Amino acid sequence: MRSAAELKYGEKGMIDFIDESHPSARRILEVGFTPGQEIQLISKSIFSDPMAYSIRGTLIAIRKSEAECIKIL
Repeated sequence: MRSAAELKYGEKGMIDFIDESHPSARRILEVGFTPGQEIQLISKSIFSDPMAYSIRGTLIAIRKSEAECIKIL
């Protein structure tokens, strides 16, 4: 099982679940990262923090540690 943090530029993935043991899991769900949604890595900074994802027609930037709790297919 891969996390969203492991996506390469332009690569897409389908969200399988959010690791609810992560402290930011609720925030991740609230901004729209929900199971069944397709995400695509659009951009990341030099040190991969933050990372910008396209989801539901919008661009959302999150920290790499937060992206690691998003498990994708």
